[in-house]
Amino acid sequence: MLHALRVAWTFFKIGLLNEFAYRANLYLQLLQSGVAVGAALGGLLVVFGHTESLGGWGHDEILAVLGVYLLMSAAMGGVIEPSMARLMEDVREGTLDYTLTKPVEVQFLISISDIRVWKLVDVALGVIVLAVALIRRGDAVTVADSAGFALMLLAGGAIIYSFFLAMAAASFWFLHIENIFAIFSDVYQAARWPIGIYPQWLRFILTFIVPVAIAVTVPAEAAVGRLTGERVVLALAVALFTLVASRLLWRLGLKRYSGASA
Repeated sequence: MLHALRVAWTFFKIGLLNEFAYRANLYLQLLQSGVAVGAALGGLLVVFGHTESLGGWGHDEILAVLGVYLLMSAAMGGVIEPSMARLMEDVREGTLDYTLTKPVEVQFLISISDIRVWKLVDVALGVIVLAVALIRRGDAVTVADSAGFALMLLAGGAIIYSFFLAMAAASFWFLHIENIFAIFSDVYQAARWPIGIYPQWLRFILTFIVPVAIAVTVPAEAAVGRLTGERVVLALAVALFTLVASRLLWRLGLKRYSGASA
């Protein structure tokens, strides 16, 4: 475990050096994050300028959903997506060999191979938005709420990670599928709003086919005290299933791999 943390810290430092090597690009990306959050908040103001609630969710509760959405986006854009994109490139070019020879669990290594440090800004923005939402609600956050939120946030992160790993593992069978990440990101945009506002058919897709709603709405429910036992079981079950399925797909794909040294 300690060795894994040291490896992760090394990749973090490499990511930090890469970002500061191109400072103008770093500042532009920071500005982009700020504009994106501003646009999302503006959208909320427009919607709630015409209604008091949306799908049974009030303004502050949907603000909490946005906070969780930003946290998940930070994890997705800061570590998961760039690392999986690098995996797809290594498979395509046959350079995954260099990773396979390292004395570290390969799946762990490919999962942290490219860290975008500037995405930490999105983490901070997500925490701020979520904190503002909870403060505005005025309800005390209990220990049970905090524990439930942390557990559901981990489950949501596991679901997002598993989907990206499965998509990246498909590169062992298909040559050019980079656009699949863009498609997933488009679907993920729907998680910015609570699952309850969508029609039944779309709820099913966002819950069981591409469960981005579970990854965002359920942690937000825990944060605002709306979490139920059924939701906990559903989130944990989906997280476990996607983790196991993506791991199996990764192992199967690895058996098919023939790199530069093959």
